[in-house]
Amino acid sequence: MQIGPFALANHLFVAPMAGVTDRPFRQLCKKLGAGYAVSEMVTSRKDLWNSLKTSRRANHDGEPGPIAVQIAGTEAAMMAEAAVYNIDRGAQIIDINMGCPAKKVCNKWAGSALMQDEQLAIEIVDAVVKACAPRNVPVTLKMRTGWCQTEKNAVVLARAAEAAGVQMVTVHGRTREQGYKGAAEYDTIAAVKAALRIPVVANGDVTSPEKARDVLAATGADAIMIGRAAQGYPWIFREVAHFLATGTHLAPPLVSEVKKLLVEHLYDHYSLYDEFIGVRSARKHIGWYLQDLPGGEDFRQRMNLLEDSASQVAAVETYLDELNEKMDRIPARELASGQARGHDMMELAA
Repeated sequence: MQIGPFALANHLFVAPMAGVTDRPFRQLCKKLGAGYAVSEMVTSRKDLWNSLKTSRRANHDGEPGPIAVQIAGTEAAMMAEAAVYNIDRGAQIIDINMGCPAKKVCNKWAGSALMQDEQLAIEIVDAVVKACAPRNVPVTLKMRTGWCQTEKNAVVLARAAEAAGVQMVTVHGRTREQGYKGAAEYDTIAAVKAALRIPVVANGDVTSPEKARDVLAATGADAIMIGRAAQGYPWIFREVAHFLATGTHLAPPLVSEVKKLLVEHLYDHYSLYDEFIGVRSARKHIGWYLQDLPGGEDFRQRMNLLEDSASQVAAVETYLDELNEKMDRIPARELASGQARGHDMMELAA
């Protein structure tokens, strides 16, 4: 896979998800087999660039490249300025968000709402591409199949984006109207792939190695993007990579490895956020890791009462040490289509 001047390690991508794909999570997924990861979306509103929330989202310290930052907004000039701002802070690829279905985003005509206004959507694409071209920074686009079942215009917009200079398009196989409900469909993604010369990425309901194989076959896509299925199960990328290469399943990780990965993830998470925010925002990650394990739900409820990082880490270590006495490996798992890992779906940007 190639995006502009960047050769990617493989064709397994981490989807941008608000409140999830911060630097620690992206680094973890890359460590466990993802070839590419996109940041959670950064606003194009200049008055928010210096906010703590935005600065954390734009943190790429120590992250292996290429660094891809997703920007969201409704005005072409502001989006172009946001692209340059993020390039100056380390972005090597700029991704335009036209896929987020969240009401707080769509009500401002950003995210997937832009698919209702094709002229504005392409004005934004054109402005961002022109701003990035002098710096040799590729621009990519993430979209849905359309606004609703009767208004699927992904092919039209993808063609226009390619003509404007976009170098890769990702399509989530749902309309904005669907949100994350129902099942993703792949015919529209296949149609986009057939219409374009640039790489096309398939996104939506890739929950297992077999599903990854089937989606690639059904769409002809150049890559697949995994979002919710990686929450609490970041080794899905190496499991998919192994299956696609060999046709056989890689064993789930040892409980001892999960302990090491989770504890390292927690310390990295605390380093990005302060103690108060870090402990509270880590709870969802811990819950995702453990929710399908024996006693995981009871542990999560107890863990959510802890208010300092030392206690949180100690509790996780104790739980996993006790689990290790009962089993060597965690059980393999697969999510049903449209299922989230206990997360507020409308917060996600994928």
